[in-house]
Formats: sequence, C-alpha cells, structure tokens
Amino acid sequence: MKSVGEVMAIARTFEEALQKALRMLQHGFYGIVCNKKFFELNALEIEEGLKNPTDKRIFVIAEALKKGFSIEKIYELTKIDKWFLYKIESIVNTEQELKQGALNSNYGKDANKTNELIKKAKMKGFSDKQLAIIFGCEELDIRELRKKFGILPAVKQIDTLAGEFPAETNYIYLTYNGDENDVKRDERKKIVVLGAGAYSIGSSVEFDWCCVSAVMALQKLGFSTIAINCNPETVSTDYDCCDCLYFEELSFERVMDILEFEKPFGIVLCAGGQVPNNLALKLFNAGVNIIGTEAKSIDCAEDRFKFSRLLDSLGIEQPAWAEFNTIGEVVGFAKKIGYPVLIRPSYVLSGASMNVAFDEKGLIKHLEGTIDMHFVGEAGGKIVVSKFINNAREIEIDGVAKEGELLAWVLMEHVENAGVHSGDATIVLPPQRLYLETVRRVEEITKKITRELKITGPFNIQFIAKDNEVMVIECNLRASRSFPFASKITRVNLIELAIRAMFHETEKYGWLMNLSYVGVKAPQFSFSRLKGADPVTGVEMASTGEVACFGDDLEEAFLKSLLSVGFNLPKSKVLVSISGEENRYKLLESLRMLDKLGFGLFATEHTALFLKENGVSNKRIFKIYEREEPNVKSYLMSKEIDLVINIPDEREENEDEYMIRRLSVDFNIPLFTNVQLTRLFVEAISKYKIEDLKIKAWDEY
Repeated sequence: MKSVGEVMAIARTFEEALQKALRMLQHGFYGIVCNKKFFELNALEIEEGLKNPTDKRIFVIAEALKKGFSIEKIYELTKIDKWFLYKIESIVNTEQELKQGALNSNYGKDANKTNELIKKAKMKGFSDKQLAIIFGCEELDIRELRKKFGILPAVKQIDTLAGEFPAETNYIYLTYNGDENDVKRDERKKIVVLGAGAYSIGSSVEFDWCCVSAVMALQKLGFSTIAINCNPETVSTDYDCCDCLYFEELSFERVMDILEFEKPFGIVLCAGGQVPNNLALKLFNAGVNIIGTEAKSIDCAEDRFKFSRLLDSLGIEQPAWAEFNTIGEVVGFAKKIGYPVLIRPSYVLSGASMNVAFDEKGLIKHLEGTIDMHFVGEAGGKIVVSKFINNAREIEIDGVAKEGELLAWVLMEHVENAGVHSGDATIVLPPQRLYLETVRRVEEITKKITRELKITGPFNIQFIAKDNEVMVIECNLRASRSFPFASKITRVNLIELAIRAMFHETEKYGWLMNLSYVGVKAPQFSFSRLKGADPVTGVEMASTGEVACFGDDLEEAFLKSLLSVGFNLPKSKVLVSISGEENRYKLLESLRMLDKLGFGLFATEHTALFLKENGVSNKRIFKIYEREEPNVKSYLMSKEIDLVINIPDEREENEDEYMIRRLSVDFNIPLFTNVQLTRLFVEAISKYKIEDLKIKAWDEY
C-alpha cells in the first residue's frame, strides 16, 4: 500500500460519483474530462499507460476512448470490468456532445436546447468549471445560467435503514439525479465549518482535530453546526459530531450550493487547513459571511507580493525574493542575490516542487526537472525565487488573536536547521536553545503582523533566525498542522479559544511558555513503502504522520518520540559516512562521545581518515562499489550495523551515499541524515538509558 488517504463521493449514478471523487482529490483535475493539466498522449503512450497501472490511468482510459480505442481493446489491456469502461465512455460521449453544442450557433439562443444540454451534463457529474471550459466562458456564467433555468441539485439523505423505516440520519449529499429534497431547511442559527478534504502529505488528522474542536466550540455557544467534508476516515464525518454533515466537494460551486440551500449565519474556513482558505476571496465576493479574519487580510497573507509589501511597510526583514515567468529571468535573479536559492511554483502546497539550488547548473536542472513550466504559465502562476539562508534556525508561532490583539501564542523551535519542511521537522515546545533576544524579536514581529492584518482567529507565522537576526518566511491566517500539538502541550485548546474570539467571548492567556516539562513532535516517514525513494528530508514534505511525547527535559522527550516512531536504539555498532569537511567538524564531538560510550564506529574512506586524524578510533569499511566483500552492503544486509549516520552533501548527488541510505531503510536499520538531529540524539543517549525514561500520565506533567 502506498496511499496516505482517501475520499468518499456519493451520488445517484456512477458517472456523477466518479467525477465528484476525482475533483475531491484536490490534484487539480476537474473530473474525468476537461483537464487542461492532462497532456495529450499518442497511441503508443496510451497503450503503455493502459498496460501499466498508475494513479493517472483512469485519465488515460478517457484519452484512449477519445482516440478511438474500443472498449474491448481497453478491457484486454487493463482487465477493468467493462461495466465501468462503458460508464466512463458515457462521460466522454457527453463531453463530445457538449462540445458540438458549444459549436452550434444556436447555443445560448435556443433556451430549450441549452437547458437540456446543461441538465444532462450535470447528471453525468460535470462541474460548472468543466462546462465553462467547454463553452469558453467563466464558471460563474454557467452558475448564473443554470440557476436561470432552475437546474439546481437536490439535497438527499443517505438511507441507513434500507428503506424499511424513515431515515433520520444527518448524512447529506447533493445530486442532479433527483427532483426533490429529502430534508427541510433547519431554521436554527447555523454555522458551516469546512473540513480539510482528502488526507495527503501536508494535510492530515491535525486539521480534522481542528474542525472537530471548532464544531464542539460552536455547539457550546448555542449554534447548530454543519460540516462539509469528503473524507470517510475523519472524526468530523462521524454521525454524532455535528448537527448536519454534507459528504461533498470542497469546491466553490458545491459550497455555494449548500450555503444557498441552508442559509447559515456564516462560515468558518480557518480550521480545515489550506483547502478552505483558498476559497476565502471567492466566497467573500459572493457575499458569504466569513466568520473570523476578513477575506482581504487572508488574501494579503496568501499573496506573496501583498505580504512582502506589508512586511516592508512594517520594517520587518524577509529573505530577498521575486517572481518570474521564464528560466532566464530566474537565473539572472539568482546570480544577483547569490546562491543558494529556494525555488518553487507560486501555486505550491506542502512544499511540492520546491528545491534548493546551490549553483546555476543545479538551478536549471531543478527548473527543467521538477517544475512544469507549461503549467506555471497556463495557470497564471509564476516561479518564486528567494534567497536561502544557510545554517539558520527555524521558529514557528501558533497563536490566536481578536481584532489584532494577541490572546494566546506559542513559540516552537525546529531541531533541524531551516531547509527541512515544517511538516518533516522535529519540533520542540517550549523552545530550549533560543537566545532571549531572538524570542523578544519574534514576539515583537508577531504583534506587528497580527495588529496590521486585524487577525481574529487562529494564525501561524514561520521565521528564520541567525545570529539574533530574525526574518519572516510566511504567515498563514488559519490553523496550522501544529495546532493540536501546541494545544495538547500547553493544555489550552487554541481552536476553541479562536472560535470564542470570533463571537466576542475571549480569554487572554498570553505567552504560553511557562511549562515545567518539554514536548517534542517527531515525524513518521514511510520510505520503506516507497521503492527507490531517497530517505532524506528537505524543503518538500515527505512525512506521513507524527507523534508527540513529553519529558522532564528535551533529551528525554526526544528519545521517547524516536522510540514512538519505531526507532530502535543502537547497541554496539554505528556506520558513519559524512560528506563535506564542514559536516564532519560539526559532528566530531558527537562521534567522540559515541566512541567514549563504547560504540564501535565503522566509517567510509574519507570519514574514516578524518576520524583517525582527530583521534577517534574506527574501522574503515569499503563502499558498495569499491570491492566485493566485506563492504557497506554486506554489513547492512547481515544487520551487523545498529545505526547509520549518513549526512549527504546537498550540493552534489552521490550514488554510493544514496545506496547506503536506501539499504538502511530497506533493512530497517535506524538512519540519521541530519546534523542537528544526530547531535541531539548523541546528547540524549549519553544522558539517558531506555530504563531511565519515565512513564507518566499526561496529567502528571
């Protein structure tokens, strides 16, 4: 298994449910057809795509049908039941019919024909966006047109009693394959909470916790609650969580359909992560009452240009950056500000397609290899280039404000230096190794930003700090993935506090730092499930989960967190392979400590020589391609090694070093690829044995 989440789409026909489900995945697809993002394939590529299953094969089937492949031929290549293939064919045929209707000069003039076409398309699961693409107009034009014709979805209840008795469940969905509503509008004062949608790398259970906390807080305030989400795994989609649950898409079209039927008092966007936040401006422009921080403030924080101008006006430092359309412009700017640079497409989510380039050659390679330049231009986005600060600490603030005034805020530090995505970083609360001046500066900047953006509700700000110089990376006016962690460590439910602030019931907690214990949040990776993946952390998020542990100090909490993600403490033998003289010197004291603790150190050629020159005893071990036996591969395969410390040089790719990391993962041998994590680990095992770790209940801390 390789998936990290799933969605649930409900409709009254397979075609309608399938197209809904594909949109719910939040991968940029509008359905099974009308995907500008999906490139044209020739017959040979289609045949190959049908034979070899991938997550995109369903779109290849649609492409094959358009290119004249028969159902029989597709069945022979895929072995997918013909019933499903015929259903997909009916969607493709409807698209062709719509295109023919769009070419017809009577379209738009012949109301009956237009009505008939749109109605048929909606019954087959076509969204307004798909129809807009086919008819060459805007999504809102289609919405206005179908409302004029009275083409509206029916509100249906999921029948949990097999028709034997009237169903009274709060499970609701919308369909165009129905003529009447199963439910009546609840006339109580209602608030809608948008969920996070599909679990994925970057959006997981943390946002479900936030949504559930928001729903419970709203219920305490006397509101009837409506949740919109499409994930069958979440607590927010349990039958007893909210008063009414819509298993539906988190798209502008569907959210507006629900709002127009339910007529709620307002909507909460800030609990479900980035997906609901992306709808803020559209919903505001449609006249929706967004509870909490205003949409224009959300837009200011999300728009890189606007946010940059805001920081400049407040005198707040930020890494030099710019946006460009072409590779040539990017290369020129990188030369001007100096390497290393961070590059990403402007539509990035969870670090996707982000990279650090250390020279022009690496920059061009990343641009040509990981960023779809055609899609950047087509989507109206740009390439964002910013100065990457080496050897800097990363700090985060999770907080709650009311009309710009801070009510509660939590400061967390990353163990790893900046350059590791916050979702993959090991996070410490309260911070243990920050200068007092750095903390003071972060607090001052936070107050300036919250005041200027008039924040009411949750927010997250990310900083980098080096030698007491503090810069802002970004600001999210919503709950972050660390909100549950911060709330559980401090015992202040930040989401409940945020909801109360939105309705003028506030409590001021201030700086939540006075704790007599330490919490550590550590990431959980699934590299062993991903064949060939390089198990290193970087600016693009890779973790699929996380744990949080308490301790009387940093070292105890850190060791507990490692054990919780399945890390086995080493007993006797450690393999060390460190690229770059700078990294070796940074870890010299840690390796001396391992030697003093009685661990046998095995090292590859250059590392072994460095250790010998600095008085650390070790045994040189041959790399994989240096000789047959004994070498790194034979040692790892025989599990003679308890721990691998492999620190790569980010500036160059090394096949030998990659093989060491990959074999470590494949043979389930604990692996460190980060200098700061390695140092903290050695400090921890020199201070604690496993039997020294205290077993205490949460409320004992």
